Amino acid sequence: MIRGRIEIWDREKRQCKAVSEGSEPGLFYQDCYEEGDFILLSGLVPGKAYRVRLDACLDEVLLYAKKDSFRYEIPFGEATSTYPPMAFTKGSGLLYLREASPEEDGAYRNLALNPYDQHGETGIFPHAHANVETRGEAVFAAKNAIDGVKLCQGHGRWPYQSWGINRRADAEWHLEFGRPVDLRELVLYTRADFPHDNWWVKAKLSFSDGSSLSLDLEKRNGEGQHFPVDKKGIRSLCLRELIPADDPSPFPALTELEAYGYPSR
Repeated sequence: MIRGRIEIWDREKRQCKAVSEGSEPGLFYQDCYEEGDFILLSGLVPGKAYRVRLDACLDEVLLYAKKDSFRYEIPFGEATSTYPPMAFTKGSGLLYLREASPEEDGAYRNLALNPYDQHGETGIFPHAHANVETRGEAVFAAKNAIDGVKLCQGHGRWPYQSWGINRRADAEWHLEFGRPVDLRELVLYTRADFPHDNWWVKAKLSFSDGSSLSLDLEKRNGEGQHFPVDKKGIRSLCLRELIPADDPSPFPALTELEAYGYPSR
């Protein structure tokens, strides 16, 4: 039987503050986190999918592992601005890990969803990154566009975090699946904090197989824009060539991108 392990460590990894292991490890961490603390998931099997929960305020989701461990840095300071106010506070430390069944992993779903995404290579997918994030602020990070929060009528702190492009004409947003997937539908939620915001009228999606899809976008007040696709064996995609509307505002942004389909069989 595969055994996983959940640990909570301090910054220097001198003290393990809590631990649980087994085929379905879980724990309730009731103390306050300290700056520099991190969660370590280990005993993962590369190439397997797992159901993961790291806080009571965030959803349990299905993630794909390409390494045998995953280190999640507890957010502090400005980094907390993209999470619910009670997340990672005293009493919210509900953690869970379980290998997903083949039926769970093979189900039709949003393959882009990952509220636990972080900067850099973590070995856990899906993972988002971009060539620009407005002023380097957490509320405009690339990962915000796959966290599952789709409220578009504001900008800034949770629940209105988004991917901001800092007025870059060559802005690009990348989504890595970590493995081949078959895509059937893409849904874009563009930020709609009008009149502060602008919006995009055209964009291009480039796929890892070398193909691309031109998108005609509309001004929406928070509704998703749906695009059917038929892509097999796709490992990544890139949103680029973003053309803003002729509007006084210079601030278009992406609130969420959903990618529906299945892992390739």
